[in-house]
Amino acid sequence: MSRKIVVTSALPYANGPIHIGHLVEYLQTDIWVRFQKANGNKCLYFCADDTHGTPVMIRARAEGIEPKELIKRVHAEHIRDFENFHIEFDNYYSTHSEENRQFAELIFNRLVEKGSIVKGEIEQAYCDSCGMFLPDRFIRGACPKCKSEDQYGDSCDSCGATYQPTELIKPACATCGKEPVRKKSIHYFFRLADYQKKLKELMASGYTGKSVSSKLDEWFSAGLKDWDISRDGPYFGFKIPGEEDKFFYVWLDAPIGYMASCKNYCDKNGLEFEKVWNGEEYELYHFIGKDIMYFHALFWPAMLMGSGFKIAKRLFVHGFLTVNGEKMSKSKGTFIKAETYAKHLDPEFLRYYYASKLSNGVGDIDLSLDDFVARVNSDLVGKLANLVSRSVPMLTGKLDGMLGATGTDGKELLKQFVAAKEQIINDYENLEYASVIRQIAAMADIANKYVETNRPWDSIKTDAEKTRTTLTTVLNAVKILAIYLKPVLPVFVGKIEKILGVEALTFADVETVLENKKINEYIRLAERVDKDKVQAMLEESKNEPEQKPQVIGDEPLETECTINDFKKVDLRVAKVIKAEKVEGADKLLHLELDIGGITKNVFAGIAKAYEPEVLVGKLVICVANLQPRKMKFGLSEGMILAGGPGGKEIFILGIDSGAKPGQRIH
Repeated sequence: MSRKIVVTSALPYANGPIHIGHLVEYLQTDIWVRFQKANGNKCLYFCADDTHGTPVMIRARAEGIEPKELIKRVHAEHIRDFENFHIEFDNYYSTHSEENRQFAELIFNRLVEKGSIVKGEIEQAYCDSCGMFLPDRFIRGACPKCKSEDQYGDSCDSCGATYQPTELIKPACATCGKEPVRKKSIHYFFRLADYQKKLKELMASGYTGKSVSSKLDEWFSAGLKDWDISRDGPYFGFKIPGEEDKFFYVWLDAPIGYMASCKNYCDKNGLEFEKVWNGEEYELYHFIGKDIMYFHALFWPAMLMGSGFKIAKRLFVHGFLTVNGEKMSKSKGTFIKAETYAKHLDPEFLRYYYASKLSNGVGDIDLSLDDFVARVNSDLVGKLANLVSRSVPMLTGKLDGMLGATGTDGKELLKQFVAAKEQIINDYENLEYASVIRQIAAMADIANKYVETNRPWDSIKTDAEKTRTTLTTVLNAVKILAIYLKPVLPVFVGKIEKILGVEALTFADVETVLENKKINEYIRLAERVDKDKVQAMLEESKNEPEQKPQVIGDEPLETECTINDFKKVDLRVAKVIKAEKVEGADKLLHLELDIGGITKNVFAGIAKAYEPEVLVGKLVICVANLQPRKMKFGLSEGMILAGGPGGKEIFILGIDSGAKPGQRIH
């Protein structure tokens, strides 16, 4: 029986770019979500940008823009990076939303009614020069324990001590350098200790893994303290109901962003939020890093308990990323932005490598760049891609591309691969991705050995049908491995599906044997990793300057591109053979284009400017080599060239009627 599941990842902060350390979490989550979908379950993946707080406000001020402008720009950058790494959210939203405000106020008011919110006076550091209370990370000074200089206001990097900002020796505002004064203020506090018994029961029920539970036991033993959930203005966030200059602390409304993203999705898709998020029909899971365990294992579930909302079934916690055995470093070029990585290397290679390292524990994983190159080239290119490259061209070139039947030895090999299905499913379910990758690599070895034993390059000279039988077995083995690998490498496997001429593969297709059917021409699956490209990525990442983006009007310029980027674009003349409106999308038209004998489906945002019937028979210019994009309404396989301010003022770039479909435009 299929399951219904809701999944969240921790919200990336809108103060900076996504880097390869962040990607550990989003790739771990995306692989699990893709697995659930491939295994026949309905799985909804929600996330959002975490947008509030002093750091966002100060960065926006430094750039001379409003915080809303900053978070809008960063939101677009984050979406770009996630799409580059094939991370598919069902909804990617923002905590600076009306849904988030409503849920924050609802939860706060319910906790007030329950007596879980109290007021108290605190003393804080205040900068007269900046005119604001200073968060811990905006005060620098000498550690009160070891006297190391230039330490943050809450902890020391040198000795590991934790302390209050008021204990720092010679404290200074991190923004202006002036010494802060002490100032008293009334704040709101959440009585976390009131929920200690219920929280212990939650941990005992399996909410977290054993290693996380051990850490939580330490916190329980030390005693749970009241949590300050308010901040004084100026502050970028939501005002507390009934207050003029006090705001919800970012950590109160950030996890509420999960609910807001879900609510936004439900409203857009005709679903009931109460059923999806708060009912028993859907299982709920959170994925986070171990650095935010305290918030997600204690504060967040306690807030939900007190306000009458459902708590997740399980909190999955992962460790940090090191690169070449060390903490990521800007000086060594190992603090690598997602954007920089994608500029030099195939994002699916990182998906594969992270999967080969990830388990369900909280231990850190290491990106050894030498091992990364060796493993991708050996296992992914040398074993998996090699199976396809040594069989498909022979079948299409010399045997009419027709699969035959599998022989006795072939059936035994496939039986062995099918038998691994339950273990693969179990490992994915339990986040044991490294085990999945090991099993796939071992099966790829077996399949390659089968090829070596049967030597189709020799048998093709004397026995065509024996060769067809061998290649049929090999490609059925490839099909099974592709299914097992699909949650990790969706694009790589998509190419295999296209070669085999099959619909999107799922775990239900593992036992199906492809026989007596025609396959399609060979597509190159992956290129070997070039060490020079890895080095170029590191060089670009070394001390990369923080650049203020150029803005024309109110639109920031996109990331700089080169002439080589333009050379990749293949523009072709295309004839519109079909055009129709898209139900549920006011701006889109669905076009079928003839590009010299190849038909492509394209969804174009020109419905306000053109009626469908006007376009049929017209010649347009199409980006023919655009990577297909799965949309809510179907697969879009290209893009037509058009421009204009928008709405009715969009103009298709036409072509002379003497041109022929498929003709290249230079």
